[in-house]
Amino acid sequence: MERVSNKIMAELQKLKNDEKAKILQRFFKTGKGEYGEGDVFWGIQVPEMKRIASVHKDDQVESVAELLSNKVHEVRFTALQILTAKYAHRPDERRRVYEVYLANTQFINNWDLVDCSCYKIVGEHLLDKNRDILRTLAESKNLWERRISIVSTFAFIRNREYEDTLKISELLLHDTHDLMHKAVGWMLREVGKRCGREKEEIFLKKYHKVMPRTMLRYSLEHFPKELRDYYMKRGKEFK
Repeated sequence: MERVSNKIMAELQKLKNDEKAKILQRFFKTGKGEYGEGDVFWGIQVPEMKRIASVHKDDQVESVAELLSNKVHEVRFTALQILTAKYAHRPDERRRVYEVYLANTQFINNWDLVDCSCYKIVGEHLLDKNRDILRTLAESKNLWERRISIVSTFAFIRNREYEDTLKISELLLHDTHDLMHKAVGWMLREVGKRCGREKEEIFLKKYHKVMPRTMLRYSLEHFPKELRDYYMKRGKEFK
């Protein structure tokens, strides 16, 4: 019998597009010294990967997990789509999906891979559990684990909980990577949007003068212009 992982690989290979792959490799910064250095793309569109994932959402977790270490970006993306669908629709497998996810963070190594999956698995799983793992991830030397730590809190925000987002944002306040500035600002913005602007301002009033400018700018996107200008004039570049 053909292995499930091989079957998924074969389906994805049929969709390869070399021209699109070149575009994606530039977009996701795969050049030497860039954050996605060495990543390989096949040029497959997201809807196509989601379609394949929907067909395989009932495959065994272990079979899907084999794909997470694949060198091809779209293979890893498809595997994550299957795991998120499985987490949402198979309560009996949620703990195993969560464990597999955390065991493979080294392969969840670009912003789209993190953002499409972490809050749907890690965040959702921690809604009624101890959340200390997020602090561990936030203190990691691995950029993508740090991004998982903050974006996972989106699940809490959607549940009208904001405290952990502010705590993790504080831990990441002096992160030096632009992708982290954007992620933290994004989550702070969501706190204001979904939990109330006054909740977001708990953080802004305390830290706006030392927040990296990109982080501050992202966090203020839904603020009225006058209030946005007030905070931006008092923010300063991260050094």
